[in-house]
Amino acid sequence: AMGLDESPSGGSQKDTTGGTKKSKAAYVPCTTSGVIDDMTDPFPFTSSGSQWLGITDRVMGGSSNGSLTRETVDGKLANVLRGNVSLVSGSNGGFIQMATDLSLDPSEDAFVDAEKFDGVELEVYCEGTGVAETFNVHLRNPACDRQNSSYRGTFEVRPGQWATVRLPWDAFEGYGPGPEVTPFVPILRRLGVVSIGEVKDVVLAVGKVGFYNVI
Repeated sequence: AMGLDESPSGGSQKDTTGGTKKSKAAYVPCTTSGVIDDMTDPFPFTSSGSQWLGITDRVMGGSSNGSLTRETVDGKLANVLRGNVSLVSGSNGGFIQMATDLSLDPSEDAFVDAEKFDGVELEVYCEGTGVAETFNVHLRNPACDRQNSSYRGTFEVRPGQWATVRLPWDAFEGYGPGPEVTPFVPILRRLGVVSIGEVKDVVLAVGKVGFYNVI
């Protein structure tokens, strides 16, 4: 089985900034500003009013370990995902991830409409020994009615330097029941930044995440 994208358990997260969440009225929805998080609010809250979670495959019997913190990395404030991805025998689904829901008010509407944008943009930094390290962005929309369902886009980043990554909507492929047979549309509930399917030690920092438009 591939990794569960849903459960909030199986990892740990540490509040390294302190502070409290603002009132709902003080936040700008991510589809209004195009910004999901620019790290200006205290961890684990996003600057668009949602909250980060650190998640691993232990919720499905895996053995990966991970933690999620807010730190300054090479001069930039960032969410830092640390851990190690292990693969259970016969499975290619070992993973660790940082994930956030996107709606400012899930009780009113769990989804946000990002169709006016062209894709997802991230500022990322990683450590590693190779020329490039590979990670995923996982998106969940109304077609993702199972825990192992998501749309997945893959990106590479050179270790030791900050980079801006753009993933257009057509880069996302459906995995699991629902997405495998449903064309992707960016009506989104959750975004995750994931290390999956490869045994490795992970240090992945995200300094900003949001949507972009091609001008």
